[in-house]
Amino acid sequence: MTGQPAAMGCPGCMAAPADRVEVPPAEATLMLSLPGIHCQSCIATVEAALNSVPGVRSARVNLTRRQVSVNAAPGLTAEDLAACVRNAGHEAWELDPAALQETHTNSAGRDLLMRMAVAGFAAMNVMLLSVAVWSGAADATRDLFHWISAAITLPALAFSAQPFFRNAWSALSAGRLNMDVPISLAIALAVATSLWETWLSGAHAYFDAALTLTFFLLAGRWLEARARAAARSAAEELTALEVPRALVVRGSETQEVAVAELRTGDHILVRPGARAPVDGIITDGASEVDRSALTGETLPVLRTAGDHMSAGEVNLTGPLHIEATAVGQQTSLHQLAALVAVAESGRSRYTSLADRAAKLYAPGVHILAALAFLGWLIWSGDMRVAANIAAAVLIITCPCALGLAVPAVTTAASGRLFSKGLLIKDSTALERLAEVDTVVFDKTGTLTEGTPRLIDAAALSPDRMAVAAALAQGSSHPLSKAVMAAVPHAMTPAPVTGLQEHPGYGTSGTWQGKTVRLGRPAWLGTDTGQPQLCTALQIGDAAPVLLMFEDNLRRGAHNLIRSLQADGARVILLSGDRPAAVQRVAEELNIATARAEMLPTDKIRYISDLTEQGARVLMIGDGLNDTGALAAAHVSISPAQALDAARAASDIVLLGQDLSPVADAIATSRKARRRISENFRIATLYNVVAVPLAVAGFATPLIAALAMSLSSITVSLNALRVGGAKR
Repeated sequence: MTGQPAAMGCPGCMAAPADRVEVPPAEATLMLSLPGIHCQSCIATVEAALNSVPGVRSARVNLTRRQVSVNAAPGLTAEDLAACVRNAGHEAWELDPAALQETHTNSAGRDLLMRMAVAGFAAMNVMLLSVAVWSGAADATRDLFHWISAAITLPALAFSAQPFFRNAWSALSAGRLNMDVPISLAIALAVATSLWETWLSGAHAYFDAALTLTFFLLAGRWLEARARAAARSAAEELTALEVPRALVVRGSETQEVAVAELRTGDHILVRPGARAPVDGIITDGASEVDRSALTGETLPVLRTAGDHMSAGEVNLTGPLHIEATAVGQQTSLHQLAALVAVAESGRSRYTSLADRAAKLYAPGVHILAALAFLGWLIWSGDMRVAANIAAAVLIITCPCALGLAVPAVTTAASGRLFSKGLLIKDSTALERLAEVDTVVFDKTGTLTEGTPRLIDAAALSPDRMAVAAALAQGSSHPLSKAVMAAVPHAMTPAPVTGLQEHPGYGTSGTWQGKTVRLGRPAWLGTDTGQPQLCTALQIGDAAPVLLMFEDNLRRGAHNLIRSLQADGARVILLSGDRPAAVQRVAEELNIATARAEMLPTDKIRYISDLTEQGARVLMIGDGLNDTGALAAAHVSISPAQALDAARAASDIVLLGQDLSPVADAIATSRKARRRISENFRIATLYNVVAVPLAVAGFATPLIAALAMSLSSITVSLNALRVGGAKR
């Protein structure tokens, strides 16, 4: 055999094996996760690779979700397509479309924007009519304008104010108070008072005040909705990564069946490049298994007959036959998803500053308005006067400023952090980030780039490098990929013939009549005694040459650790990788506390113990093995290159490769918290001044609405100071 090895061909472009059961003749929609794409060039590469596969009708990449949807003809499987994408240079994993829920992350913002637009448009029209009344319209003309205003206001509020009414009713039904209770009461009382005045041909109506109040409050809710990028549940993402189909060996036949049909004891074939669909024991075959997504291990692990294999692990080099020991909800991957769901629900119990303020504020507002009504009713004996003053008190004390205090600051801070490469996903993430005193890091893919790099490639002779390139280009091993990445562009791989991959060991071939091998040092008869990543190259009978690799630290890692330690934060490294690799990174970054070989459950337990001791933990990680820890932490960050499940479980996404912005995020969050506290004080001071005037009868509901608007503008301007800080 001469020329390029057969392994370089795209598996998805080859015919399906004869022993595969035919898929019913109907076009199927297949989904792939593309965790590594980040630009238009990536989209074009992936779509071109998929569209070149015979039988693919169309392929569309969604960059936001990092997924591709493929309409394919019968006979093609998601794993065939994933192999083509990986051959094009991008990581790809099969997703189960049935497990993915359609999200409505943008619909809430669009709904609030539409309601705000209706309230604003109606308020402008009612104000035009109010100008005519203020200009001297009287008697029948004034009453007509008031009735027209009512006709505009009632349907507009019935639509626009629904979010406040629904939330208030939900709170009251549960026997509690929130910010929306006084808001809803103020709107309802302003409208009721205005209708009463209009019915009695009164001189004043406050329809414009009710609409303006609704508009400002909706603006605050819309800002809050924009400030967070809601994401799909991490548990759903983990479920979607479970392989939807499996190849079951029954007698002499291999059948493709749904994973839901698998039972304990079934014998399953896991082809190279495929994920294990179940937990099981290997009965036949030898291969290297990539466990990095589940454990964080940098290097693949050799697995042979008798070894255990977990669902979600990727078979790299040779076919494996496994006997299922756990299927469905009993698999380790599904149990990890369950742990994430539990951790997410625990963190969702965090109470925001606004909600905590509402517990004190809402009862006080209601009591004050009721006392003002009773006092004026007893003093004047006039129900209309008492009702007007009570409405003015409710409107002037309406927590519009409090309602804007948090989202206005959050939006300004989120804009600042986005310019630094950080995307805030959760509305309370900044509040929780400001409380952090302990930072826990994953290693592989978080503190390090997660990709091995060949050290001193230039020291290899051109012949050795050319032979190494020829042997490496036919392998999917991470170290082989690192060798290929180090080959100079102008170099042509040596003409190695008879290429053969030895699963779990390496690759061999013949060059100039000599046997050449690239693989595990022990396979070539040498013991490295080295803690670093390494492989060996042997040409003929010459002594093997060690090729050393390292996993580079991410840019900004040193600066971030120094900044955190200078700020008094406790820094911890938790990794599923081997002790030597973890210790090397810990020493290089001066991290005193480091734990190696940590399973996902170990990480969750470690963070839970820290939380029970009173620590406020920030978790930074990127893998499936980190999703539970990300969800269990007080607040969490994941890189944009992380798997979908990790990004979904985190509160903040780091868009770039540099870790330095994380320190800026913590500083900005603390500044934002100070601005929020200042806004609360501004709102309180405003109420201290305005409420006595309203109770004394010096403020009509209209004047109260104008005062409320002034306080909202003041709060918003103060919030902008977060984004105006030095960068």
